[in-house]
Amino acid sequence: MNKTELLTKLSADADERLVLARVMDKLELARNRSVPAHTFFLTLAQQEAAERLIAACGHPAHLFWGGWENAERKLIAFLPDWMEPEDFTSGEEAPIAALTLTPSGGDGAKLTHRDYLGSILGLGLTREKIGDLLVGDGVCQVLLLREVEHVLLTQLDQVGRARVKVTACPLDQLRPPEQKVKLIRDTVAALRLDAVASTGFSLSRSKMAALISSKKLTLNGRECDKPDRLVEAGDVLTCRGLGKCVLTEVSGTSKKGRIMIVMERYL
Repeated sequence: MNKTELLTKLSADADERLVLARVMDKLELARNRSVPAHTFFLTLAQQEAAERLIAACGHPAHLFWGGWENAERKLIAFLPDWMEPEDFTSGEEAPIAALTLTPSGGDGAKLTHRDYLGSILGLGLTREKIGDLLVGDGVCQVLLLREVEHVLLTQLDQVGRARVKVTACPLDQLRPPEQKVKLIRDTVAALRLDAVASTGFSLSRSKMAALISSKKLTLNGRECDKPDRLVEAGDVLTCRGLGKCVLTEVSGTSKKGRIMIVMERYL
């Protein structure tokens, strides 16, 4: 199977094929020239697709990395035999950098993830250049490709109505805000997407099915409009306007024959 056939087989649509083609270019660069090569930041769905491509290519040495332990958006680095992962992720040449955005005045406390991201993209940067945004109380730490670090340092001075100070932040000094999580234990008749999502988001099954059919829910970062899609432990569900939850455990069957599940909803 040649490269074109492989990309076509592994891609769900034209956009995903383009992403995988760019990942393949980096894989081949590292393999042919024996140099490290990395992609842009990938979404969860793109990471899943890239994993299929990597498996089909014989599992070359690689690393998924987002700059901090629980990163959602990650790049893929393909490493030559002579390089260890820690050599790639440390030092001034590491491709991921972090910046701290500190608003001045009372308006800073009201700024949201959307506010920060909108101002950053308003500088002309594309989303693939920006990793996770860690929004805390009156501060935001931004993971981004080092190649665009200078853009924020020299051009970003305002988010919303608040003036902001932008400073460099070593990766080992990142302080992710504490994530509040609600633990949910319940039973479902089947591991259908609408049933599990209705439990996680505390909505009726009919309302959740309507949201899914309206393409307002993603499963592991990929849009899914099929309420009867089966899910499994570890799946991440995100619903527009409602947030995110994770099916953390499928723990057997109750005496009434229903499936016992444990979910975490991010507050």
